Amino acid sequence: MELKDTIEFMQSEDYKERFKAEYWQLSIRKQKLEAMLAKWDAGELDFTPTCPRSIYDGQVRAMNEYLACLEARAVMEHIDL
Repeated sequence: MELKDTIEFMQSEDYKERFKAEYWQLSIRKQKLEAMLAKWDAGELDFTPTCPRSIYDGQVRAMNEYLACLEARAVMEHIDL
């Protein structure tokens, strides 16, 4: 799934569909950031990051916490992710 695949869900009148899109978008963005960091670690980036690595690591941690919150809500609200 790509970000563009979530557009229809974000525009839904059903909050559960919008919730799923929010979850998927965050998951996609986290995966892309982690892939960038893996390239950084391997010395394969085609650009020089402007932020220190610790900022990106903190962002991944925050994304993981956010995903965990969304997953907990999904269970409580009976939303299949």
